[in-house]
Amino acid sequence: MSRIGNKPVPMVDGVKVNVTADTINVEGPKGKLDFPIDPVITVAVNEDGKEINVSRTSDVRHARAMHGLTRAVIANMIVGVKDGYQKQLELQGVGYVCQLKGKTLSLRVGLANELTKDIPEGLEVTCPDQTHIDVKGCDKQKVGQFAAEVRALRKPEPYKGKGIRYLGEQVKIKPGKSAKA
Repeated sequence: MSRIGNKPVPMVDGVKVNVTADTINVEGPKGKLDFPIDPVITVAVNEDGKEINVSRTSDVRHARAMHGLTRAVIANMIVGVKDGYQKQLELQGVGYVCQLKGKTLSLRVGLANELTKDIPEGLEVTCPDQTHIDVKGCDKQKVGQFAAEVRALRKPEPYKGKGIRYLGEQVKIKPGKSAKA
């Protein structure tokens, strides 16, 4: 029994949902998303158009796994096209700088070369100042994936805390080798 899969997804004003046999399309003010529906899952919009119900056709392991996943993805799509998602990163370290060059994010993070990262379609990346990066978009997975890839270019190191981190992330600082036991 999937507790998440059985919960109906509430519809939001200003969002259009179109369900076909194998895909679901969600369109709103922030963008347009689509998701392929697995054949073992059935997606239906209520008669009054205020809820989306997700059900499975059998109780095999794959169907149970896809039941909750499909419902969660549809709920995330509705929130994404209505409000959007955002991740904020900050650079911490002497001389660490970020800047946008067209559709490329350029980073100087203490390495010999400048690192560059191409911005994928559907994402809006801004640098309000030289040490902060804002990633916005309607697709939760794309926003999180791009933010994680940028962070992976220079993870915060545990001795001084220098690197790229999420805004507000706490990095546990280790004592150095001169610390007495």
